Amino acid sequence: MTKPPVLLFGARSDIAKALAHRFALDGRALQLAARNAASLESDRADLELRYGVSVTLHEFDALATDTHADFVRQLPELPEIAVCAVGLLGVQVDSERDTEPAVRIMRSNYEGPASILAVLANSFESRQSGTLVGISSVAGQRGRASNYIYGSAKAGFTAFLSGLRNRLAKKGVHVVTVLPGFVATQMTDGMRLPPALTAQPAEVAAAIAQAVARKRNVIFVRPVWRLIMTVVCSIPESLFKNMKV
Repeated sequence: MTKPPVLLFGARSDIAKALAHRFALDGRALQLAARNAASLESDRADLELRYGVSVTLHEFDALATDTHADFVRQLPELPEIAVCAVGLLGVQVDSERDTEPAVRIMRSNYEGPASILAVLANSFESRQSGTLVGISSVAGQRGRASNYIYGSAKAGFTAFLSGLRNRLAKKGVHVVTVLPGFVATQMTDGMRLPPALTAQPAEVAAAIAQAVARKRNVIFVRPVWRLIMTVVCSIPESLFKNMKV
């Protein structure tokens, strides 16, 4: 018997694709949501053939927030688990010179993800069950000159998830915040990432599946990041502002 579905936003991303395989392996039906969703047809066919689960495709634009309520209403079945893997790293120097890419980064990493999870939260609350997962970032724990546009949006998303978790704690709905650290994906392709601190998409997917099953609140995919960010956040601002980070 197929288990209740998992809804994946940003389904074209490497992490979402890894999550699709991880949840399908558990016998979960999948709802894959992304822009130009029809381009995921080969992924849909592969998942259905490989795991014998139902997979549906859904057109979704995180930045078209006025469509989010209708999107949820039109789903063939309300999912039991929803994971938002929507995000945009962008280029910091471009965002410093032009507000247009800066705003797009902010909206892609905070406004859009928060909007769709807020809509789902209301439906889950009415049903009194379900799990919402937001993929945020360690970049949101302290602003750094090298990526403060992206980091500020992730900081907002992390705070949103924390508040949502607090609101729904006694309503049968659980909220998971995921702080992956570096991940080897298309988004980070070309960046020099330290192997010891860099997770693979399948590793992130396994950590998320475990967090959902165990009802974890906030997870660092690699525990070393918790220590790193504790140290980074403890540096006095008078010193931190003069550091090249």
